[in-house]
Amino acid sequence: MVVGDIATGTEVLVVGAGPGGYVAAIRAAQLDLDTTLVEKEAYGGTCLNHGCIPSKALISATDIAHEAREAENRGIHVDPAVHMGEMVDWKEGVVDQLTGGVEKLCKANGVNLIEGRAEFAGEHTVRVAHDGEGQGSESVEFEHAVVATGSRPVEIPNFAFDGEHVLSSRDALALEEVPESLVVVGAGYIGMELSTVFAKLGTDVTVVEMLDEVLPGYEADVARVVRERAEGLGIDFYFGEGAKDWEESGDGLTVRTENEEGDVAEFGAKKALVAVGRAPVTDTLNLDAVGLEPGEGSFLETDDRARTVAGEPMLAHKGMAEGEVAAEVIAGEPAALDYQTVPAVVFTDPEVATVGLTESEAAEMGFEPVVGRMPMRASGRALTLDDGDGFVRVVVDGAGEFVLGAQIVAPEASEMIAELGLAVEMGATVEDVTATIHTHPTLAEAVMEATANAQDRAIHTLNR
Repeated sequence: MVVGDIATGTEVLVVGAGPGGYVAAIRAAQLDLDTTLVEKEAYGGTCLNHGCIPSKALISATDIAHEAREAENRGIHVDPAVHMGEMVDWKEGVVDQLTGGVEKLCKANGVNLIEGRAEFAGEHTVRVAHDGEGQGSESVEFEHAVVATGSRPVEIPNFAFDGEHVLSSRDALALEEVPESLVVVGAGYIGMELSTVFAKLGTDVTVVEMLDEVLPGYEADVARVVRERAEGLGIDFYFGEGAKDWEESGDGLTVRTENEEGDVAEFGAKKALVAVGRAPVTDTLNLDAVGLEPGEGSFLETDDRARTVAGEPMLAHKGMAEGEVAAEVIAGEPAALDYQTVPAVVFTDPEVATVGLTESEAAEMGFEPVVGRMPMRASGRALTLDDGDGFVRVVVDGAGEFVLGAQIVAPEASEMIAELGLAVEMGATVEDVTATIHTHPTLAEAVMEATANAQDRAIHTLNR
């Protein structure tokens, strides 16, 4: 202990108050464990303050403006004026309400809150440095520790974030003026979500991507629907292009890219957004002091009992589930994780949501998959929303007829996937879903029709 430190003790120490951390802390306190939560910046972490929540707020707001602007075919003629500063203020109000809510929930559940940056000083000790001159630090002794320090945007060579010319996703979400033009490096889920937001605000958006399609890791027909809708918004895509460097040009910049043949291309814009992924924050913790060594990609190794909360996929809801399990394991509860039912969602236009196995994954695992599909163009509710692109696809074990997975590209796919996630988790048969009467007219009916299609008994689409 450093001279002048305040020394305290706790049963459970949680480092990081993002979705994984604050949930772990609250659950541990609910299980009557003396729990301390350390956070250096803001309760709710990146997700609530600089990621999930602010991005979805801007997505919903820009959707309103875009839909109004494009509604002439429905007899609505309007040209809405967008005040970006006011939109950002509203977004910040949403964030502030939720961060305040997280802090209140922690306190109400009896969690001890400490503000500062934590690093391990020994196997059962952490030092917390407080911000501000003369604030000092304190040492906390613990029996169990949960590492939930989250992630940060990945920087690439020659593209250090400066907040003015080269933006991170966090920078982009805080802009108070709509840029006239934007080069986006990366066509993954963050790049595609933000490209869509700015295109709907009137920005001239160009996306450069090293690979040959948007949303790497998703099936080709899923990615194609999203790309084609984005192209309809005026977004230009250049695939097979790796970001090389940039230079200031007038009141903007020029981004240079290079393909596999060594050819260099140039793209001019007011700003550049680098969205090539996120990396875990594990380099600030002095992990040597507790005998931990990050593995590939700086991740800490974990198991199905969430011993350390970290790892791909870096999704808030996965972190929340891991946080609960970690707390319950510490308390001696028989808890474990089932990663098979972790859904993944991309809030593009249309949304993408998946859970469980794809058809190819199911075949590789020895199943005999049967696929059922319902196109959204056959959904009455989708057409009343003037949004008939996309589909619902379910993957079924042909032998046992259990639901193995699903892929949805549709409006509100993020809401629709929950039903199929439950089906996978509980081992439901395709008949269980088909026989469940769904409200008409709803988007969720497409789920029922897809499962019926897997049985060759769909009514509102042609059977296989």
